[in-house]
Order: sequence, then structure tokens, then C-alpha cells
Amino acid sequence: MEVFIGRQPIFNTLEEVYSYELLYRNGIEKNQFPEIDSDLATVDVIVNSFFSIGFEELANGKPCFINFTENLLMSEIFDHLNPSQIVVEILEDVPISEQLVQRVKELKARGFRIALDDFVMQEDIHYYQELFTYTDIIKVDFLISTKEERKQIEKRVKNEYPHIALLAEKVETREQYQEAVQIGYKLFQGYFFMQPQIIKGNEIPANLLQYYRVIALLRVEEPDIDQIAEGIEHDLALSYKLMQLINSSSKRSRSKIRSIKQAILHLGLEDLKKWIYILTYRESQKFNSCGTFDELMKTSLCRAKMCELLAKYNRKRNTSEYFLVGMFSLIDALLQRPMNTILMKLPLSDEVVETISGSSSFMQPYLQLTIALERMDLKMAYLIAEDLNINIDDLLEMSKVANKWSNTIC
Repeated sequence: MEVFIGRQPIFNTLEEVYSYELLYRNGIEKNQFPEIDSDLATVDVIVNSFFSIGFEELANGKPCFINFTENLLMSEIFDHLNPSQIVVEILEDVPISEQLVQRVKELKARGFRIALDDFVMQEDIHYYQELFTYTDIIKVDFLISTKEERKQIEKRVKNEYPHIALLAEKVETREQYQEAVQIGYKLFQGYFFMQPQIIKGNEIPANLLQYYRVIALLRVEEPDIDQIAEGIEHDLALSYKLMQLINSSSKRSRSKIRSIKQAILHLGLEDLKKWIYILTYRESQKFNSCGTFDELMKTSLCRAKMCELLAKYNRKRNTSEYFLVGMFSLIDALLQRPMNTILMKLPLSDEVVETISGSSSFMQPYLQLTIALERMDLKMAYLIAEDLNINIDDLLEMSKVANKWSNTIC
């Protein structure tokens, strides 16, 4: 399933990229904002940035501006975001109120940078002094605002709030850019520099029912981590997103993940719960799937279970790693991206990565045996089984168990 994000660079006075603004898009052809609920658009941008495309790939080490509606500004979504990565862009239709000022103050204290979008001074607003105290950037629309409206903002910021950087947006000509520089604008955005690029990625369709099952397990008074891990293992989309989340979050570490349970413990139940709520909200609004993806996910889960059963049969340690090998062995086909690019962004152990990549490893024969059975290459399957000291009758029985297990999930 293809997903899209618009990315438009923001430049400084040296015409160097200062940051990017991430924009909701639903296709590659039309470079414009489609009709969609604004809350869902922002959530979609966040989910696609962190899970489907990858924040590091989008941002290139730069902070990213993301639009926030009034509802989302007042929500707990910021509990899941890294302040060093996000510039909170407050949309122009958010009412400037005491409640907004208090929320901006809280977000500023957490380390978030605050930008006001398409800003125009209004006579009946009494909260500008407090709001500007916590504001880092004011975006001024050069296309629709008048010179008088711009002067009001420019004069007040220059005289009273020198810490605020003025950003000239919708700059479409060299003359507009030079005018903004002379006035004192520090940042610039618009078609004069570059139209938004459409960044495309692929997403694994979610099993919405499984999301709700995991939420139910998380809501009990004393959550059972083993049950939660099993619930996530049943869903390839959730498993992949969990790995991506760890790799993108502030909790990223050098330790490699060897099981879904370890991933949950590494992230923490509270963070897991918050992100699953965001994913569930988003998926309940736009749920889609197709036969090809369904079959690939079913095959991936069957491989995961078969590799785990084979490892248990031979009394291997860390059988959960064998499960991950099978689960992510088709991730390149699901996401339609090179395997090495995907694996670089997942905190998997070196052994798991080497096995999935096709390198020689102690787990490689187990994956090869699983694939041989899947392709009904019985000659190859029996040869590998013999090398692994696996009885043929037991092998066929394990294959039945794995297929039954994956059929009950997908």
C-alpha cells in the first residue's frame, strides 16, 4: 500500500536548507492538499514519517515543521514526539486564547519549538505579548497578506521580540525574496526556491482487529507482557512498526533486539500504549488492504512460526530470533524497497540481519528449510532436514502446525 508525504524545504539567508515542512499528500500526481479531516492529516503525516518512510530519511538531520490543529495541540500526542525533531506549527485557524498560550508555554518547556502559521495581527486579541514570549518563528504569507499587514508584524517583532525569526512563506519571485531579506526575514519558503517534493513509501496494511486486541491487553491492571508480545507477533504490521519506533525514538540504543518481548520491554508499556492508540485512530479512519499484501503477510507469519518450531525442535537458544528471521524475510517485497535499506533501520541483532540478508549464519539453514517447504521443493527440504537432524515426519507435522497458525491469524 503506497503512502505519500509532501516535503518542502525552508531556507536561511544563505539559501541553505534550514529545515523541512512535512505536508499531507495522498498521491504522487497532485501537489496540493486534498480534502481530508485536518486532525487525521497531521496524524497521517506523523505515522508515515516515523513508520512507513522513516524520519531520518525525510529529515536529513533537520528539524521538521508539522501542522497542528487545535484538537491535536491539546492532545497527548506530544508525549510520543521528540522535541529535537519537530517544530510545532500552529495553524492560522487555531483561536488565540488563554488556553492556547498555556499550552504553548507547556510545549516550550518540554523543548519544542513553536511556529505560528500564516500569521496576521488582529485588533481584538489580548494574548500576543504572552504568546510571542514562547514563540520561535512567525510565518508570514507573502502571497495573500498586504504590505500593511506585514509591517504590523515586522515592526512589533523587531522592536519587542528579537528572539523571533520571521519566515517569509509563499515567496515566488527573486524580488519578493530580496525584499524579505532587506526587511530582516531570516527564513524563506516558497515556489521561488522549490515546490514540495512528494516522497513515496510503502506501508504494510494493518490488521485493525489485532490493534484492538493489543489495546485490550494493555488496558488491564497488570498487563501480561508475554500475552502482549504474542499479540504483536500475530501482526506483521505492528511488529515492523514497533521496530521502527524503537529505531526512531529517543530510547534508541546500541543494544540489538532479539525478540518482540525484548522490544516491548525496551520501549516500555506506556510508550507502546500511546503509539498504538495513535495507530489505531489513524487506521480506523482509513483501513485498506489487498490480496497480494495479505498473502505476503500470511507467508511471512507462516515462515516465522516454522522457523521458531524448527529451532525449538533442535533446542536452540533464543528461538524468538528465529521467529524474527521468518517474520521479516519478505519485508522487502511488502515495502517494495531494498532489503539492506530496510534492515539498516531496524534494531535487529547482527545474526538476524545476516540471515535475512542471505549471509551464512547458524540460523540460515532453518530459513532455507522453511522456504524449501513453502515452495514444495521436497528434495532440498529433506536434504537440509537431514543435515539438521530433523525427522521428516516431524518436519511435515511442524509445517502443518505453522500453516494452521498463520491461517487462524490472517
